[in-house]
Amino acid sequence: MVCARTVPQVVGLATISLYFGCGFYLPGVAPKEYADGAEVQIKVNKLTSAKSLIPYRYYYLPFCQPKQIQGKVENLGEILAGDAIENSPYRVRMRQNVTCQLLCQKNLQEVDKESYRKMIDKEYSINWIVDNLPAATRYIREDNKEMLYNGFPIGGLDQQGRYYLFNHVTLELKYHQRPDAYEGSRIVGFEVIPSSISQTVRENLDSPDEIDAFCGNDFGTQRFLLSQHNKAIFTYDVQWRYSDKRWASRWDNYLEMKDGSQVHWFSLISAALMMLCMSWIVAIILLRTLYRDIVKYNELATEEEAQEESGWKLVHGDVFRPPKWPMLLAATLGCGVQVIGMSAVTLVFAVCGFLSPANRGSLLQSMMLVFTLLGTVAGYVAARVYKLFDGVEWKQLSFVTGLLYPGIVFGIFFLLNLILWGRQSSGAVPFATMFVLLALWFGISLPLVFVGAYLGMRRDPIELPVRISKIERLIPEQPLSMNPWVTAAIGGILPFSAVFAEFFFIMSSIWMHQFYYLFGFLALTLHILIIICIEVSISLVYFQLTAENHNWWWRSFFNTGATGVYLFLYSGLYFNTRLEIASLVSTLMYFGYMLIMSLLFSLITGSIGTFSAFLFTKAIYASIKID
Repeated sequence: MVCARTVPQVVGLATISLYFGCGFYLPGVAPKEYADGAEVQIKVNKLTSAKSLIPYRYYYLPFCQPKQIQGKVENLGEILAGDAIENSPYRVRMRQNVTCQLLCQKNLQEVDKESYRKMIDKEYSINWIVDNLPAATRYIREDNKEMLYNGFPIGGLDQQGRYYLFNHVTLELKYHQRPDAYEGSRIVGFEVIPSSISQTVRENLDSPDEIDAFCGNDFGTQRFLLSQHNKAIFTYDVQWRYSDKRWASRWDNYLEMKDGSQVHWFSLISAALMMLCMSWIVAIILLRTLYRDIVKYNELATEEEAQEESGWKLVHGDVFRPPKWPMLLAATLGCGVQVIGMSAVTLVFAVCGFLSPANRGSLLQSMMLVFTLLGTVAGYVAARVYKLFDGVEWKQLSFVTGLLYPGIVFGIFFLLNLILWGRQSSGAVPFATMFVLLALWFGISLPLVFVGAYLGMRRDPIELPVRISKIERLIPEQPLSMNPWVTAAIGGILPFSAVFAEFFFIMSSIWMHQFYYLFGFLALTLHILIIICIEVSISLVYFQLTAENHNWWWRSFFNTGATGVYLFLYSGLYFNTRLEIASLVSTLMYFGYMLIMSLLFSLITGSIGTFSAFLFTKAIYASIKID
């Protein structure tokens, strides 16, 4: 019944989230106006591929370089994402069209050609940026619908299997003007049309020190085949077009759902129906049974009837007995709440538009900072749980809470970073940034965990409705349905079934190098996930207590925490069906990062399940009379 009343609120929140996510996704980003003839900088970014998860700097390949390469000062999120934004030799001016402009000539050694061939085989894409807009290539799908995709390819293979290089690009830049509101023009679109042509050069008759390129029909009909040339001529065109699209809407084409919103709505409706079914099980069946149990247990029974009692009342003296490894469980729940808080706060900022793709790197940076600042919450929750188990070693608890799971994540990340270092990848985090991460961890997060643990230990312990008996009650033989592996398999599959469709889009955005900005859908999915985890945890702990099994603490965590295991298994299915990764290094990168994601997801769902089971257990035992 409670869940049923929550649905309209969730739908309302999702509607508001979608509205803000679509209408106000650029707060804090000021538009820039260009006067006619003003220089428009073209910046280059990393080379990326869906076949190889190792990004490289643009100038890793023998492209034309400026006289002095200058890198952009990047924030923490951009560094962690592997961005390498640098200047380029392209010269573009506002509203000045250019045809067959010579960029440079490059002598191609055999090693240079081999580098191009390797990158073409792995389908690496070039990424450029103009006025904070990424370069996009327009494709026509099988249904004749035009779609924009980030970046453009380096080259390709012809029908004879020969490698050709895209050595000519047409830069289509769109601008918008509103003389009544501002002076100059604003850039609202940036598309690249790559071409492979055999140009020629000739001396400029007006300026003998310069040379001009010629891209006429006599030369443009032949592709630039790497095997037939020892010198590459790079040229470009610039075409300016007026657009009615306003500056505030210029990201719409990039953020458009390429697979349609129907899939998202269908998955959300399916998840909502699953949530309602679980609500029916909890509200109709479980609560009715509980009501009968409570009435039965509160009735005055004869001595003979008392001896024949069975069910969850019999384990009242053991139900709150501390589990094995109480410190580890307390630290796990504390870190889980920290991850939940990080996800919730970050999602709120994302829905409000502060973490849009225009604020490059802001999503990762915000997650890191919010997680660091929530160390106090982690320490406080861990201490409150640990004190419930009569624990006193709060300093040791603080170390475990602040170091265990962050240490596992950092260890995996560091090993993957060593691989990127060895491959000279732009995704390798430099030593200075690693030092910053360690400073955030040991200088801010860990001390905050100590502060939270100290405050939590000073509070009075949580009052329990029943006393713990001195002698532990033996657990009778359990049916197969109560086997921990069975309950974890059931408890994990239900929440995952509600969110796997949204995970598909998130994973596609990450590994296919596309933008994900459907935070309205994500907010609704998160609410549904939380409700289903609560309902699954309550149902399973009730059936376990009915079977007179009082060891529910760790079971309740793994019952819903197994959702992360399903996520990792699904990542294997996604790897085999959607990706074309063949190299061992890229495979290790993929499964390493997916292992981190699955671990964090298990902490979220497992913590929700454990606290839900605790509140439920505390409530039912407070409602009966215990002699």
